[in-house]
Amino acid sequence: MRVPKKQANPIDIQVGNRVRIRRMLIGMSQERLGDLLGLTFQQVQKYEKGMNRISASRLQTICKILGVQISFFFEGGDILPSDTTNDEPERGGIAPYLKSREAVALNTNFLAIKDAGKRRALVKLVEALAEMYGNDRPDDLVNTD
Repeated sequence: MRVPKKQANPIDIQVGNRVRIRRMLIGMSQERLGDLLGLTFQQVQKYEKGMNRISASRLQTICKILGVQISFFFEGGDILPSDTTNDEPERGGIAPYLKSREAVALNTNFLAIKDAGKRRALVKLVEALAEMYGNDRPDDLVNTD
């Protein structure tokens, strides 16, 4: 008889996803975060996947390191679904993509472009590339206004 695998709590997954996103946005490695917390990068991985719960005191330390308020980890629950860890976009949803390294890099660099006209031109370029190379995203996910 097999013992079922322990399921991660959706809130722990949400908090872990937010840790990962913020860490990547500021360009910090799992190793560096682990060093600052006195942990191994494997423990940070488990936190980010929601497999290990982050205690309140540890979460407060993570807030200081990542430069965010504690509310950051509990915002946007509907944006970051708890049922996927895949870095590839799924048909009909953009949330899994938002957790990928590519999305973080793209969005960080996009936000660094101050000229709105250049940002619009970049969006048009990406749309054209997506159309050329098999764009299968739903039209309602696209808003270039």
